[in-house]
Amino acid sequence: MTVSAKLKLRHNAEQKAALDAVTLAYRDALNFASEKAFEMDKTSSQPKLHKEAYSVIRERFGLGSQLACTVEKQVAATYKTQWTKLKQNIKAREAGHTKRRYKGLDTAPKFVSRTLEYQYGRDYSWKEGQNVSVGTLTGRLVLEYEGYQKHLDLIAQGCKVGAAKLSYQRSKKQYFLIVALNIELPDPQPVDHPTVVGVDVGQRYHFVAQSSTGSTLFQAGGRARQIKDRFARARRTLQRKGTRSATRRLVSLSGRERRFIANWNHSLSKELLTRFPKSLIGLEDLTNIRDRTEGRSKSKASRKAKASKRRRSQWSFQELQAFLSYKAPLMGCMAVKVHANHTSQCCPKCGHCSKGNRPNAGLMMVCEVCRHQVHADLAAARNISLRTLLVRQDWMSTGALSMRPDVSYNEVKAVYSELSWSTDRSLRLESRVIDQQPYRAPQPFHPGIEGVDSAHRLHGS
Repeated sequence: MTVSAKLKLRHNAEQKAALDAVTLAYRDALNFASEKAFEMDKTSSQPKLHKEAYSVIRERFGLGSQLACTVEKQVAATYKTQWTKLKQNIKAREAGHTKRRYKGLDTAPKFVSRTLEYQYGRDYSWKEGQNVSVGTLTGRLVLEYEGYQKHLDLIAQGCKVGAAKLSYQRSKKQYFLIVALNIELPDPQPVDHPTVVGVDVGQRYHFVAQSSTGSTLFQAGGRARQIKDRFARARRTLQRKGTRSATRRLVSLSGRERRFIANWNHSLSKELLTRFPKSLIGLEDLTNIRDRTEGRSKSKASRKAKASKRRRSQWSFQELQAFLSYKAPLMGCMAVKVHANHTSQCCPKCGHCSKGNRPNAGLMMVCEVCRHQVHADLAAARNISLRTLLVRQDWMSTGALSMRPDVSYNEVKAVYSELSWSTDRSLRLESRVIDQQPYRAPQPFHPGIEGVDSAHRLHGS
């Protein structure tokens, strides 16, 4: 797996001036290439952009050959991302999920960050004595660096490295080198993860985790929500002032809020992984969730409605899931994604799924059939745990980990409706194995919390 090592570069005023020059030239080259690509029918082809922009980038901005190629590659990747988002938006509008039109390609993307990308062996390399050589407009610059000791040890041991980013932190007037370190880890096996954990992410509770052994972990989001609301009030006050000093304060506040959210998600992910060691963690696949949940903005909406919409837009579930995914292998765990459809509307006891199971969309899940009552987020976590059990059993039977079953969604729903949760049954996950026969229509059965021992298998893609 790949981890990022943030190295602080020790530079004097003269060395900083050389780094300033190359980062500013790189940013200007990015904007030039972006305008050129926009003129070429918003192309995302690097070869086409190379023919038109390479010589100009070398002559006008003074970048080396490798940095010039990296500029073209980055701009082409940016336009490719914009085209992908536009196509997704068109599909979402056709499906009726949203009425918003994506405007990312109405103008040429603009680059404002003083961050450039170095290629290992061409633009930067390691030197003896904890030094690194980086390229500038006037040649190589050898600088000392410092950082997290575990990352420094990996570099000293000759860990395989990839591209690096030279990043500038304006508040400290300091440059950092963010290096990708490739760590070799053993191939995961099902027996290495005896516990299955379902994690439901949300806003009232940032996550609710339920393990196959019956352990439950609730993480309330009230404190973080209060701090975010305080930032929102400060932004609103400064925006009304509109002065230059207020604008500078807004920029500072945005960085503080972003760092607070990132630190919060780091703490949550570490707490979850520490609580459930050697676990297979099931996460919801929340792709395009904002298109399905966010409504249109209304000028006459109440203050409460506007605050609710703002909180939804600031929901950082993707960052939390990303932190869990990359930290899990380092802590002996593993994260997979499962279907997120109707997790809080399905009864974990009998499998009945209906909107009526959530009276008035409240906090409790009350099954219309068996009258089972449970906290809605806890019911979702249990359903995610059961679906993750299916993934694990398919992994055990086939030897290949598939995060998505290769069957129709109707068949998937039929299987999910047969799952049941019971803390009274014995835990015999290790002895349960799904058979090797092709998928068949579901048959009535009564599995336990760990069993999910259906006579049908979900094929891995």
